[in-house]
Amino acid sequence: MAKTPPPRKAPPDTEKVAGLPAVSALFACAPRRAERLFYDDRIKPMAGTFCQLMAKQHKPYRLVPTDELTRIAGSPLHGGILVVAKPKPVLPFDTVEARLWAKAGQPLLILDGIGNPHNLGAIARTMAFFGLERLVLSDHREQALPSEAAYRVAEGGLEWLQVYRAPRLPQVLKRLKESYRVVGTALGSGRPLAEVLRQPGKPLAVVLGNEEAGLPPTTLAACDDIATIEGSGRVQSLNVATTAAIIIHTLA
Repeated sequence: MAKTPPPRKAPPDTEKVAGLPAVSALFACAPRRAERLFYDDRIKPMAGTFCQLMAKQHKPYRLVPTDELTRIAGSPLHGGILVVAKPKPVLPFDTVEARLWAKAGQPLLILDGIGNPHNLGAIARTMAFFGLERLVLSDHREQALPSEAAYRVAEGGLEWLQVYRAPRLPQVLKRLKESYRVVGTALGSGRPLAEVLRQPGKPLAVVLGNEEAGLPPTTLAACDDIATIEGSGRVQSLNVATTAAIIIHTLA
């Protein structure tokens, strides 16, 4: 089996966004972030609009052989198209600003230690599918941030979200409770999810924890309520991205 050639390094302060859904979302939401565009023959019929946008910005775009595109991407999982782009900013989370979202009845999803970028990407994809707009990430040492792997799995979902970072999450949650009902998630130690989420009152901010360890005790202690998804008991738990999908569907 032929080895994947070493990737071509992206310039500093850029990231690679690969695959037609992700690239399409980038050009739909923030075309000025695109710095360079590469595509192969299979995508050529769909790349015309992207090339026109790049030309208007006087930025390079190029049709390349598939093996060259694989070298640029550092992986064969590029779907025939790749953009080298400026990263989308991750904004500081502000509980004062969140009061306005709460008044509009907009729910929040908060991740505290989700370490796998594929899980982060899958969660972002589900959020975008159901129309949720804001994702909050803690400063947990294992928390994954938007990355090339997350963008690939998100299939464009990260472009439709604003991602925020919340240092010292337990303290942030205590302030957030002024405008949101904060619900933590835990395996087998909370009330049934449907019961918790149907409770009337403030809009919900739901917190999901690390794939292995769950939410830290300090985060759980800062929540108004703890919810558990009840299953058959035949397997111990769901993948966190699947748990998130159930919660996101309910919130939406």
